[in-house]
Amino acid sequence: MAVFALRTVSTAAPHRGRGFTLLEVMIVVAIVAVLAAIALPNYSDYVKRGKIIDATSKLSDARVHLEQWFQDNRTYAGACVDPPVGVIRITPGPDDTFVLSCPVAPTATLYTVQAVGIVGKGMENFTYTIDQSNAKVSTITEPGWLGNGACWATRKDGTCG
Repeated sequence: MAVFALRTVSTAAPHRGRGFTLLEVMIVVAIVAVLAAIALPNYSDYVKRGKIIDATSKLSDARVHLEQWFQDNRTYAGACVDPPVGVIRITPGPDDTFVLSCPVAPTATLYTVQAVGIVGKGMENFTYTIDQSNAKVSTITEPGWLGNGACWATRKDGTCG
């Protein structure tokens, strides 16, 4: 009669854990999704704030050039055309996100310069203006953003920078 001894040690090759379990992968995917949901809107706002600087710096430069034009000619008339005749570059370059314009032709004592976001560059809902009295206005129709009638809003909440 054969006697079988109880084996306490497995004869199978030891199992080595290779790779990840489905649960571990799903947890990583969930963490990445939460981080992306938080980071992407903040990054988008950050990029827009960076593009707003294009408008405000162009408007500030335009104001300086218009004042220089006035000092030389004693009128603002004729200043709001593309160089070399005028002082404001109306035609946007390839890297520009805003285009400058004078919605009303400058007179001897009055001007208004406007920076309007270029469609297709993500800034079409942003408009900034300045006039001869240095009155700054921001009109923003971007969802979640607030404009400001007293300054150039550079943040979502409409605060001035």
